Amino acid sequence: MGKPLPVMTDRTWLILGASSPIARAFARLVAGQGARLILAGRDLDDLNRSAADLRLRGASAVVVESFDAEDMASLDALAASIPHHASPGGLDIFLAFGLMPDQKAMEADPALALRCLTASFTGAARLLLALAPMLEAGRAGRVIVLGSVAGDRGRFSNYIYGSAKAGLATFCSGLRARLFRSGVTLTFAKPGFLDTGMTWGLPGIFYAESPDRAAATLLRAALKGKEVLYVPGFWALIMLIIRLVPEKIFKKLSI
Repeated sequence: MGKPLPVMTDRTWLILGASSPIARAFARLVAGQGARLILAGRDLDDLNRSAADLRLRGASAVVVESFDAEDMASLDALAASIPHHASPGGLDIFLAFGLMPDQKAMEADPALALRCLTASFTGAARLLLALAPMLEAGRAGRVIVLGSVAGDRGRFSNYIYGSAKAGLATFCSGLRARLFRSGVTLTFAKPGFLDTGMTWGLPGIFYAESPDRAAATLLRAALKGKEVLYVPGFWALIMLIIRLVPEKIFKKLSI
């Protein structure tokens, strides 16, 4: 079970991509600790229903904001609105949005591939850069960014989405060093298969972690200041093996 979670009535958690299953689970978790929540996503009706539920679960306040990860003006507008909603205690961020179309569909349609790269990397990077000054001013925040094991190596079956997550990992490494100087931590998570709509029905799924378990793991890791983690942990060994396969062999594999 671990130690009890701390009271978070002085914190504001900005949940980006708040309609995803893991974001919902994470929001429920911090709501139970009394945190103030900003739910951001595309489906306002869905977010408003979630907001009502989270208030009943103990959130000190919940506000809803819309944004589109592929629309840079939308991202800038969201970033500009956050200071009006955050509590004096400071801002924390849980970033859980991205787009993973079918690899073959993206190969056949470069515009679709660009949408994947924009939503999964460019949009996330732009928003985090816009929010960085506010995080630095707070001098005590925690940032959790949802990456993927797909970013550890370009695979034949998923290299476009994987490249977006690889770029995001490198970006977050540098941003972590920047925020460290202001007392802000950044935890970059590399989930394997999560039991979400994004992975439902995909071939080769051998174990899908529940959103509730993954959310709890991520929150506890962030509270400890952990920088990078695989979820579940056994993916660290799997990806080590994959990274060690020589390129001349790896390029022949269909994984």
